[in-house]
Amino acid sequence: MDSIPISLLELTCLGSSVALSGLFFYIYKRKNKTVGKLKDAPRFDEQLSAILNATPGKCLRYVIIEGAVQPLGEPLRSQYQENCFGVIQKLILKEHKLVWNNIARSWMDSEKTLHQRVYTVPFDLVTAHAGRSVRVLSPLEASSLHLEVVHEKFHQAMHGFSEIIGNYLSGEKHKGVLETEEMVKVGAMLTGVGELILDTDGVVKLRPPSDGSEYFLSPSDFESLLGEQEGHAGVWRVLAALCGLAGAALLLVVAWRHYNRLREKREREERRREFERMSLEGLGVRQSAGEEEEERDGEITENTCVICMSRPRGCVLLNCGHVCCCFRCYQALPSPNCPICWSAVSRVVTLYQA
Repeated sequence: MDSIPISLLELTCLGSSVALSGLFFYIYKRKNKTVGKLKDAPRFDEQLSAILNATPGKCLRYVIIEGAVQPLGEPLRSQYQENCFGVIQKLILKEHKLVWNNIARSWMDSEKTLHQRVYTVPFDLVTAHAGRSVRVLSPLEASSLHLEVVHEKFHQAMHGFSEIIGNYLSGEKHKGVLETEEMVKVGAMLTGVGELILDTDGVVKLRPPSDGSEYFLSPSDFESLLGEQEGHAGVWRVLAALCGLAGAALLLVVAWRHYNRLREKREREERRREFERMSLEGLGVRQSAGEEEEERDGEITENTCVICMSRPRGCVLLNCGHVCCCFRCYQALPSPNCPICWSAVSRVVTLYQA
């Protein structure tokens, strides 16, 4: 049985498309599961607080809380802005430079984080409708926690003549350093989604879910958070579908090529059988062995196959029209070209000799 004609590159592309499709579909299923949990999650209110107090284990798996940020003690003070306080502070120092790309033959922007520090203080989310406080645990583990940029300054690098020459020789141009400060400010509204527990000291706390569900702290409202997660799920679904379609298209191309090869092989085999049948019929009409020997002696140089020099010429090559070889030698040619003029052969017609 003939093997399927697929190259190593095609096999690699097919395996990659299947693997990526499976990976993207797995991520989509997880995102879609998170969206379903968000839609089913209850909002924290007085009634839910009473339910939490009556629940065995004092725990609710997935709850939505919207409230204002309130620090428990002394808040964090901005290092660059006056009267700016927060509960989460991130200080970032990034180096920006231009790097010469030999492939693109141009200078490309590049950045590198030189320093990053994150500070936090304990804080609560105070709900607006009931004034209830919920302690937030492990805020840095939460998704969608976008900090507000309170300070950003770029320090331009100054270069002398020798430094400029050195930069061109090394292939790197130092542009400067970007100094950034981000904070979650006191009083900012946050939407938290996670596991709600009632501690032994009577404090309601929000923490990452123990069942592995995604933990959220977002400056957006719940509707915006839900729409963002639905958008992410849709993106992963489209990527999974595209990779799956690419793999299916590659399989169709390989299958079509294999079908064409089998069809060409079948047609060659049919032509060979037809030629052998016609050759046997031609031999049957010869009247005597003496006439055959006489004809062979007379035409040994004129009607002999130019390739094997033993069998008579038995086919016409089209479109050039040359009669120069037997059908068996034509099949043995490495390419379908006429051995006389080397033009492409589109069709072979059996030659009947009386």
